[in-house]
Amino acid sequence: MCLAIPARVIEINEGEGLVELAGVVREVSFMLLPDARVGDYVLLHAGYALQKVDEAEAEETIRLLAEIAEVGRSHA
Repeated sequence: MCLAIPARVIEINEGEGLVELAGVVREVSFMLLPDARVGDYVLLHAGYALQKVDEAEAEETIRLLAEIAEVGRSHA
């Protein structure tokens, strides 16, 4: 099963750049999404930005993922 996670673009330079999710910054490739811009939310999988997503949808997904993680911690 594959999982793509939304992250906010904070820097782009010649097809590569940085995204941020919950304070974690990752280096990613934008070669599959050349129209991405700083401030966009993108779906991130295996180091590649795959598609742009709506900011509200991205934030809701991030909230749900955090909630799932919290439930997992409370049951450990």
